[in-house]
Amino acid sequence: MAEGRLQALIAAEIDQAVAAPVTAIAAAARQRHGAVSAVLFYGSCLRHANLEDRIVDLYLLVDSYATAQRSRLSALANRALPPNVYYLETQDAEGRPVRAKYAVCSLADFATGAGGGWFHPYLWARFAQPSRLLYCRDAAVRAQVTAALTGAAAHTAREGAALMVGEFTSRELWKTLFRETYRTELRAEGPERVDDLYEANRGYFEAVTDAALASLRVPAATAGDDNRPTPAKYRQGTTMRRGRLRARWRLRRAQGKLLSVLRLIKAAFTFAGGPDYLAWKIERHSGVALVLTPWQRRHPVLAAPLLFWRLYRRGAFR
Repeated sequence: MAEGRLQALIAAEIDQAVAAPVTAIAAAARQRHGAVSAVLFYGSCLRHANLEDRIVDLYLLVDSYATAQRSRLSALANRALPPNVYYLETQDAEGRPVRAKYAVCSLADFATGAGGGWFHPYLWARFAQPSRLLYCRDAAVRAQVTAALTGAAAHTAREGAALMVGEFTSRELWKTLFRETYRTELRAEGPERVDDLYEANRGYFEAVTDAALASLRVPAATAGDDNRPTPAKYRQGTTMRRGRLRARWRLRRAQGKLLSVLRLIKAAFTFAGGPDYLAWKIERHSGVALVLTPWQRRHPVLAAPLLFWRLYRRGAFR
Protein backbone atom coordinates (compact mmCIF):
# COMPACT_ATOMS: atom_id res chain seq x y z
CA MET A 1 0.00 0.00 0.00
CA ALA A 2 2.71 2.50 1.03
CA GLU A 3 4.88 1.51 -1.94
CA GLY A 4 1.95 2.15 -4.28
CA ARG A 5 1.31 5.53 -2.65
CA LEU A 6 4.92 6.59 -3.23
CA GLN A 7 4.85 5.44 -6.85
CA ALA A 8 1.58 7.31 -7.48
CA LEU A 9 3.10 10.45 -5.98
CA ILE A 10 6.15 10.20 -8.26
CA ALA A 11 4.01 9.47 -11.32
CA ALA A 12 1.93 12.60 -10.70
CA GLU A 13 5.05 14.72 -10.09
CA ILE A 14 6.83 13.84 -13.32
CA ASP A 15 3.74 14.59 -15.44
CA GLN A 16 3.48 18.25 -14.44
CA ALA A 17 3.81 20.85 -17.19
CA VAL A 18 7.02 22.77 -17.88
CA ALA A 19 7.87 25.98 -19.74
CA ALA A 20 7.99 25.85 -23.54
CA PRO A 21 11.72 26.79 -23.79
CA VAL A 22 12.60 23.77 -21.63
CA THR A 23 10.59 21.43 -23.85
CA ALA A 24 12.18 22.94 -26.95
CA ILE A 25 15.78 22.57 -25.79
CA ALA A 26 15.06 19.01 -24.67
CA ALA A 27 13.86 18.23 -28.20
CA ALA A 28 17.04 19.79 -29.61
CA ALA A 29 19.16 17.60 -27.33
CA ARG A 30 17.27 14.49 -28.47
CA GLN A 31 18.11 15.26 -32.09
CA ARG A 32 21.82 15.00 -31.31
CA HIS A 33 21.59 11.37 -30.16
CA GLY A 34 20.01 8.22 -31.47
CA ALA A 35 17.61 5.85 -29.69
CA VAL A 36 16.62 8.16 -26.83
CA SER A 37 14.18 6.38 -24.53
CA ALA A 38 13.27 9.27 -22.23
CA VAL A 39 14.25 12.79 -21.20
CA LEU A 40 14.12 14.02 -17.59
CA PHE A 41 14.28 17.62 -16.40
CA TYR A 42 15.49 18.38 -12.86
CA GLY A 43 17.60 20.82 -10.87
CA SER A 44 17.62 24.53 -10.10
CA CYS A 45 15.67 25.62 -13.21
CA LEU A 46 12.82 23.39 -12.07
CA ARG A 47 12.76 25.24 -8.74
CA HIS A 48 13.06 28.71 -10.29
CA ALA A 49 10.81 29.73 -13.18
CA ASN A 50 13.25 32.36 -14.50
CA LEU A 51 15.75 30.77 -16.91
CA GLU A 52 17.88 33.89 -17.34
CA ASP A 53 21.54 33.25 -16.48
CA ARG A 54 20.66 29.65 -15.62
CA ILE A 55 21.38 26.34 -17.26
CA VAL A 56 18.62 23.76 -17.71
CA ASP A 57 19.60 20.32 -16.35
CA LEU A 58 18.46 17.35 -18.43
CA TYR A 59 19.04 13.60 -18.47
CA LEU A 60 18.77 11.75 -21.76
CA LEU A 61 18.14 8.05 -21.14
CA VAL A 62 19.23 5.96 -24.11
CA ASP A 63 18.93 2.35 -25.22
CA SER A 64 22.69 1.88 -25.63
CA TYR A 65 25.81 4.01 -25.66
CA ALA A 66 26.90 2.62 -29.02
CA THR A 67 23.79 3.94 -30.79
CA ALA A 68 23.60 7.20 -28.82
CA GLN A 69 27.18 8.37 -29.40
CA ARG A 70 28.83 9.46 -32.61
CA SER A 71 32.21 7.92 -31.84
CA ARG A 72 33.44 4.74 -30.24
CA LEU A 73 35.59 6.74 -27.84
CA SER A 74 32.58 8.70 -26.55
CA ALA A 75 30.59 5.50 -26.20
CA LEU A 76 33.44 3.85 -24.31
CA ALA A 77 33.81 6.83 -21.94
CA ASN A 78 30.04 6.85 -21.38
CA ARG A 79 30.01 3.15 -20.55
CA ALA A 80 33.10 3.31 -18.32
CA LEU A 81 31.95 6.30 -16.25
CA PRO A 82 28.35 7.30 -16.89
CA PRO A 83 27.07 9.80 -17.64
CA ASN A 84 28.70 11.83 -20.39
CA VAL A 85 27.77 15.52 -20.06
CA TYR A 86 27.22 17.96 -22.92
CA TYR A 87 26.32 21.61 -23.42
CA LEU A 88 23.63 22.96 -25.73
CA GLU A 89 22.39 26.48 -26.47
CA THR A 90 19.29 27.54 -28.39
CA GLN A 91 16.93 30.53 -28.42
CA ASP A 92 13.38 30.86 -27.20
CA ALA A 93 10.51 32.32 -29.24
CA GLU A 94 11.62 35.85 -28.35
CA GLY A 95 15.24 35.31 -29.33
CA ARG A 96 16.61 35.00 -25.81
CA PRO A 97 19.29 32.35 -25.20
CA VAL A 98 18.31 29.09 -23.52
CA ARG A 99 21.19 26.97 -22.24
CA ALA A 100 21.20 23.34 -21.17
CA LYS A 101 23.63 20.93 -19.60
CA TYR A 102 22.48 17.43 -20.39
CA ALA A 103 23.73 14.03 -19.37
CA VAL A 104 23.55 10.88 -21.47
CA CYS A 105 22.98 7.69 -19.51
CA SER A 106 21.62 4.31 -20.52
CA LEU A 107 18.21 3.43 -19.14
CA ALA A 108 19.73 0.30 -17.58
CA ASP A 109 22.48 2.25 -15.77
CA PHE A 110 19.96 4.86 -14.66
CA ALA A 111 17.60 2.25 -13.25
CA THR A 112 20.47 0.64 -11.32
CA GLY A 113 22.06 3.85 -10.05
CA ALA A 114 18.89 5.78 -9.20
CA GLY A 115 17.29 2.73 -7.65
CA GLY A 116 20.08 2.40 -5.10
CA GLY A 117 22.28 -0.13 -6.86
CA TRP A 118 25.21 2.32 -6.79
CA PHE A 119 27.01 2.78 -3.49
CA HIS A 120 27.69 6.40 -4.37
CA PRO A 121 24.65 8.77 -4.17
CA TYR A 122 25.35 10.50 -7.51
CA LEU A 123 22.08 9.34 -9.07
CA TRP A 124 19.78 8.30 -6.24
CA ALA A 125 20.20 11.55 -4.27
CA ARG A 126 19.64 13.68 -7.39
CA PHE A 127 16.53 11.88 -8.51
CA ALA A 128 14.92 11.63 -5.10
CA GLN A 129 14.33 15.32 -5.81
CA PRO A 130 11.49 16.54 -8.07
CA SER A 131 11.83 15.92 -11.80
CA ARG A 132 9.71 16.07 -14.95
CA LEU A 133 9.41 13.52 -17.72
CA LEU A 134 9.66 15.67 -20.86
CA TYR A 135 9.71 12.81 -23.34
CA CYS A 136 8.99 9.11 -23.14
CA ARG A 137 9.01 6.67 -26.04
CA ASP A 138 6.28 4.34 -24.79
CA ALA A 139 4.38 3.01 -21.79
CA ALA A 140 7.01 0.37 -21.02
CA VAL A 141 9.75 3.01 -20.73
CA ARG A 142 7.48 5.20 -18.62
CA ALA A 143 6.98 2.32 -16.21
CA GLN A 144 10.76 1.74 -16.00
CA VAL A 145 11.51 5.43 -15.38
CA THR A 146 8.75 5.75 -12.78
CA ALA A 147 10.01 2.65 -10.98
CA ALA A 148 13.58 4.00 -10.97
CA LEU A 149 12.49 7.38 -9.58
CA THR A 150 10.34 5.67 -6.95
CA GLY A 151 13.34 3.56 -6.01
CA ALA A 152 15.48 6.70 -5.75
CA ALA A 153 13.02 8.33 -3.35
CA ALA A 154 12.69 5.21 -1.22
CA HIS A 155 16.43 4.48 -1.10
CA THR A 156 17.38 8.09 -0.30
CA ALA A 157 14.76 8.26 2.45
CA ARG A 158 16.18 5.03 3.89
CA GLU A 159 19.71 6.44 3.84
CA GLY A 160 18.47 9.66 5.44
CA ALA A 161 16.57 7.82 8.16
CA ALA A 162 19.75 5.89 9.03
CA LEU A 163 21.40 9.23 9.87
CA MET A 164 18.63 10.18 12.31
CA VAL A 165 18.55 9.50 16.05
CA GLY A 166 15.30 9.50 18.01
CA GLU A 167 12.52 11.77 16.72
CA PHE A 168 13.02 13.78 13.53
CA THR A 169 11.08 15.75 10.94
CA SER A 170 11.10 15.59 7.15
CA ARG A 171 13.15 18.81 7.09
CA GLU A 172 15.80 17.36 9.41
CA LEU A 173 16.02 14.13 7.42
CA TRP A 174 16.50 15.72 4.00
CA LYS A 175 18.77 18.55 5.08
CA THR A 176 21.06 16.13 6.93
CA LEU A 177 21.05 13.75 3.99
CA PHE A 178 21.79 16.46 1.39
CA ARG A 179 24.61 17.89 3.49
CA GLU A 180 26.19 14.42 3.47
CA THR A 181 25.67 13.87 -0.25
CA TYR A 182 27.06 17.32 -1.12
CA ARG A 183 30.24 16.33 0.68
CA THR A 184 30.66 13.39 -1.69
CA GLU A 185 31.20 15.71 -4.69
CA LEU A 186 33.41 18.65 -5.56
CA ARG A 187 30.62 21.15 -5.10
CA ALA A 188 31.15 24.90 -5.06
CA GLU A 189 27.81 25.72 -3.40
CA GLY A 190 27.61 26.81 0.22
CA PRO A 191 25.44 25.14 2.91
CA GLU A 192 22.59 27.58 2.24
CA ARG A 193 21.93 25.65 -0.99
CA VAL A 194 20.50 22.81 1.11
CA ASP A 195 17.98 25.20 2.71
CA ASP A 196 16.94 26.52 -0.69
CA LEU A 197 16.58 23.01 -2.11
CA TYR A 198 14.32 21.84 0.70
CA GLU A 199 12.18 24.94 1.12
CA ALA A 200 11.50 25.28 -2.61
CA ASN A 201 10.05 21.75 -2.63
CA ARG A 202 8.84 21.38 0.96
CA GLY A 203 5.42 19.93 0.07
CA TYR A 204 7.00 17.34 -2.20
CA PHE A 205 9.59 16.27 0.36
CA GLU A 206 7.01 16.02 3.16
CA ALA A 207 4.78 13.80 1.00
CA VAL A 208 7.72 11.63 -0.11
CA THR A 209 8.94 11.28 3.47
CA ASP A 210 5.53 10.16 4.71
CA ALA A 211 5.05 7.60 1.93
CA ALA A 212 8.66 6.33 1.86
CA LEU A 213 9.03 5.93 5.61
CA ALA A 214 5.68 4.18 5.82
CA SER A 215 6.96 1.64 3.27
CA LEU A 216 10.13 1.25 5.38
CA ARG A 217 8.01 0.83 8.52
CA VAL A 218 9.59 3.83 10.24
CA PRO A 219 6.81 4.88 12.63
CA ALA A 220 5.33 8.36 12.88
CA ALA A 221 5.83 9.89 16.32
CA THR A 222 3.37 12.77 15.77
CA ALA A 223 1.16 13.73 12.85
CA GLY A 224 1.35 17.07 11.10
CA ASP A 225 -1.51 19.56 11.41
CA ASP A 226 -3.04 20.93 8.20
CA ASN A 227 -4.26 24.05 10.03
CA ARG A 228 -1.01 24.89 11.80
CA PRO A 229 2.62 24.83 10.68
CA THR A 230 3.36 21.79 12.84
CA PRO A 231 5.52 19.28 10.95
CA ALA A 232 5.06 15.55 11.35
CA LYS A 233 7.70 13.75 13.36
CA TYR A 234 9.07 10.25 12.90
CA ARG A 235 10.93 7.99 15.27
CA GLN A 236 13.98 5.98 14.30
CA GLY A 237 13.78 2.86 16.38
CA THR A 238 16.81 0.90 15.15
CA THR A 239 19.92 2.60 13.89
CA MET A 240 23.10 1.39 12.30
CA ARG A 241 26.12 1.52 14.56
CA ARG A 242 27.41 5.08 14.39
CA GLY A 243 30.99 4.02 13.67
CA ARG A 244 29.88 1.88 10.75
CA LEU A 245 27.65 4.68 9.46
CA ARG A 246 30.46 7.24 9.63
CA ALA A 247 32.83 4.85 7.86
CA ARG A 248 30.33 4.32 5.06
CA TRP A 249 29.97 8.05 4.41
CA ARG A 250 33.75 8.62 4.62
CA LEU A 251 34.17 5.99 1.92
CA ARG A 252 31.49 7.66 -0.18
CA ARG A 253 33.27 11.01 0.16
CA ALA A 254 36.59 9.54 -0.95
CA GLN A 255 35.02 7.70 -3.87
CA GLY A 256 32.91 10.70 -4.83
CA LYS A 257 35.74 13.21 -4.92
CA LEU A 258 37.72 10.95 -7.25
CA LEU A 259 34.71 10.39 -9.52
CA SER A 260 33.99 14.15 -9.54
CA VAL A 261 37.52 14.90 -10.79
CA LEU A 262 37.26 12.24 -13.49
CA ARG A 263 33.85 13.52 -14.62
CA LEU A 264 35.10 17.12 -14.73
CA ILE A 265 38.03 16.06 -16.90
CA LYS A 266 35.64 14.19 -19.17
CA ALA A 267 33.34 17.25 -19.35
CA ALA A 268 36.25 19.39 -20.53
CA PHE A 269 36.17 17.34 -23.74
CA THR A 270 32.44 16.75 -24.19
CA PHE A 271 31.49 20.41 -23.66
CA ALA A 272 31.90 22.94 -26.44
CA GLY A 273 33.96 25.50 -24.54
CA GLY A 274 34.01 23.10 -21.62
CA PRO A 275 36.95 24.58 -19.66
CA ASP A 276 35.45 28.07 -19.84
CA TYR A 277 32.04 26.77 -18.78
CA LEU A 278 33.56 25.05 -15.75
CA ALA A 279 35.41 28.23 -14.79
CA TRP A 280 32.16 30.21 -15.09
CA LYS A 281 30.23 27.69 -12.98
CA ILE A 282 32.88 27.70 -10.23
CA GLU A 283 32.91 31.51 -10.05
CA ARG A 284 29.10 31.71 -10.12
CA HIS A 285 28.68 29.38 -7.14
CA SER A 286 31.78 30.13 -5.08
CA GLY A 287 32.88 33.66 -6.04
CA VAL A 288 36.37 32.35 -6.85
CA ALA A 289 37.43 33.68 -10.26
CA LEU A 290 39.51 31.46 -12.54
CA VAL A 291 41.23 32.98 -15.57
CA LEU A 292 42.38 30.29 -17.99
CA THR A 293 45.41 30.67 -20.21
CA PRO A 294 45.29 29.57 -23.87
CA TRP A 295 47.52 26.61 -22.99
CA GLN A 296 45.12 25.49 -20.23
CA ARG A 297 42.19 25.64 -22.64
CA ARG A 298 44.07 23.51 -25.19
CA HIS A 299 45.32 20.99 -22.60
CA PRO A 300 42.64 20.65 -19.90
CA VAL A 301 43.82 17.25 -18.67
CA LEU A 302 47.42 18.35 -18.16
CA ALA A 303 46.33 21.60 -16.52
CA ALA A 304 43.64 20.03 -14.31
CA PRO A 305 45.70 18.78 -11.30
CA LEU A 306 47.34 22.13 -10.56
CA LEU A 307 44.13 24.08 -11.23
CA PHE A 308 42.07 21.87 -8.93
CA TRP A 309 44.65 22.24 -6.16
CA ARG A 310 44.72 26.03 -6.49
CA LEU A 311 40.92 26.21 -6.49
CA TYR A 312 40.71 23.96 -3.46
CA ARG A 313 43.21 26.15 -1.56
CA ARG A 314 41.10 29.22 -2.42
CA GLY A 315 37.90 27.60 -1.13
CA ALA A 316 36.17 26.96 -4.44
CA PHE A 317 35.41 23.34 -3.49
CA ARG A 318 34.25 21.87 -0.20
